[in-house]
Amino acid sequence: MSPRDLIAAVLLVAVWGTNFVALKWSLVEIPPFMLTALRYVFTAFPAIFFIRKPDVSWGFMAIYALFVGVLQFSFAYTGLKLGMPAGLSSIVIQVQAFFTVIMAVWLLGERPGWLQVVGALIAFGGIGVIAVERIEPTALIPRLCMLAGAFFWSISNIITKKAGRIDMLGLVVWSALFVPLPMVVLSLLFEGGFGFFPQMHHALTLRGGLSVMFTAYLSTLFGYGVWAVLLSKYPATTVAPFTLLVPIFGFGSAFLFLGEGVTVIEVIGSALVFVGLLVNVFGPGLIRRRARA
Repeated sequence: MSPRDLIAAVLLVAVWGTNFVALKWSLVEIPPFMLTALRYVFTAFPAIFFIRKPDVSWGFMAIYALFVGVLQFSFAYTGLKLGMPAGLSSIVIQVQAFFTVIMAVWLLGERPGWLQVVGALIAFGGIGVIAVERIEPTALIPRLCMLAGAFFWSISNIITKKAGRIDMLGLVVWSALFVPLPMVVLSLLFEGGFGFFPQMHHALTLRGGLSVMFTAYLSTLFGYGVWAVLLSKYPATTVAPFTLLVPIFGFGSAFLFLGEGVTVIEVIGSALVFVGLLVNVFGPGLIRRRARA
């Protein structure tokens, strides 16, 4: 990988890790469903006037938007709102990688290697350790919401895989059109909906507004744009491991900007998830290299 692309990849994971802090700041002032609607409004406009529609049907984009936008972020944002720490969220959401493997086996007929199975078991063991830290429902519900977000993210991965090689940035931008309306309806039903807007000039601070912009333009447009470019230039096995840096930036930024700490049990659980991810990503390659040697 060229030095320029290496820097771009590190910037990408730094943005994705720090995004959890931006979400925490936003959710102080904006309820989860309305925040999701605003994120996708700004994701779609004005980018939609400059980025070509991907070569997929409108129905396909609507289904993708349902799982990645409506369902994933509804649960993930609700988990953050209910108290899920930003740093811990950045690693729990990575369980989507293992949900994706399970979905690929079930729906696509793929067969994971034994190291991928071992990695998944280690990672889910880590999630179990984190869950045991606080058994009471008030602590478990935010974690379950984040796991649900990871699950729906994995389904969107399978949907994307079924589409083949498409313009991922175009898919993100154009599918964003389908998210705001259902999220506004959910906000009307559960959050007071448009009642938020008359109070916005009192409730929304500069930090909250900039956090929404960060999530839409940097995390979504810049993030997926760089991701698409890297995947088009390098093998997925070269690019995918960079996502393992997301939790490091997530924990670091949460400590610096939110003052978040973690318990010893949560550190152990997070370490197990991280080890599981390492085994899943790097294990098969190491076995193949040893076999060739």
